[in-house]
Amino acid sequence: MKITVCVKVTSGEISPFDASALEEALRIPGSEVTALSMGPESSRPVLEGLIQRGIPRVVLLSDTVFAGADTLATAYALSLAVRQLETDIVLCGRQSMDGDTAQTGPGIAAFLGWEFLPYALGLQVAGGKVEAHTRLGDRQAALPAVVTLERTAVLRFPGIRKKQGTFEIWDASAIGADVSRCGLGGSPTRVIKTWESAQGQRKCRMILPEALPGLLREQLAVDFSPVQPEPSAVRLPEVWAVGEELRQAAEAIAEKVTVIPRQEPEAIAQRAAREHPQAILWPSDWWGRYAAPKAAVLLQTGLCADCTALETDGKELYFYRPAFGGSLMAKIRCRTLPQMGTVRLHGSAGEELLFAMGMGVRGLEARFRETARKWNAGLAASRPAVDAGMAPYEQQVGLTGRMVRPKVYLAMGISGAVQHTCAIEGAGCVIAVNPDPHARIFEYADYGICAPAESVLDILDAGYCENC
Repeated sequence: MKITVCVKVTSGEISPFDASALEEALRIPGSEVTALSMGPESSRPVLEGLIQRGIPRVVLLSDTVFAGADTLATAYALSLAVRQLETDIVLCGRQSMDGDTAQTGPGIAAFLGWEFLPYALGLQVAGGKVEAHTRLGDRQAALPAVVTLERTAVLRFPGIRKKQGTFEIWDASAIGADVSRCGLGGSPTRVIKTWESAQGQRKCRMILPEALPGLLREQLAVDFSPVQPEPSAVRLPEVWAVGEELRQAAEAIAEKVTVIPRQEPEAIAQRAAREHPQAILWPSDWWGRYAAPKAAVLLQTGLCADCTALETDGKELYFYRPAFGGSLMAKIRCRTLPQMGTVRLHGSAGEELLFAMGMGVRGLEARFRETARKWNAGLAASRPAVDAGMAPYEQQVGLTGRMVRPKVYLAMGISGAVQHTCAIEGAGCVIAVNPDPHARIFEYADYGICAPAESVLDILDAGYCENC
């Protein structure tokens, strides 16, 4: 069983999603594992270290023509290398830690014409097929196939004894690449500009813990209307929206909106090839994050991921998205047609109160949920809390989770990483609880309480009144 695991080196490290994919590959009986990466030769020391962790073969695609590749050009080059390796199955981490697009895995599958299983939480390979428990339910596919994995395993430590393995560097000619489809020149998306993001910052007022129950009631009584997209002064003639939930975003930038029902990406791509729409908006949810990249490969067009805002001059569509974990904002254009992007879907405006737990609530999860139930609050969580098994992924709020816009958002024990705060900008009132007075979450809150979670839960339980 020949297994290729695609890995990316960012800032001298391998993504934990990719590390999980490597460990899962090593656990498959009879596997011949090759780690495949694309990047500069400076990533060689990190990749060579994989040999000591049990990976017998490491291949690095490194050539100046690969530089500046977007996800389409990256998936193209990696798919050619996979064919050279005569692979039975490709494993990828769900997403990289810098771009967070989750597009490369489904893009590779589309280039190869292989079946694709996204968001695997575990897998078994036997009898010419792969079976996986995924975030979308139990799935299976005949080999050859591509699977993207969640952070389900920790890559083993390097062995004490030196292990034998090979490290190879392949250039564009080694994989028979068309250089016009590689690197910056072969990338249909272009970053126009980037800037540090201060979006979502609020003026925080610190209060005593005892004031929290009254503050919750006060804020829940306030009228709150989430901000809707402002219609552009000039608009595109027509935009396709995949799914009714994107109609409003499309109407803000287009004179005419055609809503396309969710269906197989191949069917949407075939219709687009016939009708030539200028732009297609896809939902940035579980389905859209793997369907849109497949359609982008079939249409050979660019795709911007996780857009939080759209802009047009009447001729072109510009996409705005968080980058590098949300610390930067980027403005991006797509040079090819149709211009496509996945658009972040905000939480329902009907959500009144959300209680969000972070690592500061560890050990108090059951009590936290019971207190939330008393206050009739929905549940949310930070990514570290979800990764630690404190809450299910469906409750994760953040760049790799969901965006929310409740009337009141109570963040308890959450540090306030940019990955999280960029997803709560639409909330009416943000209240943060953290024992660290310097926690970043306070910069993105309207009210702050400097106290441990347990004492605040005591106050919420004591201050709860069923008839209040």
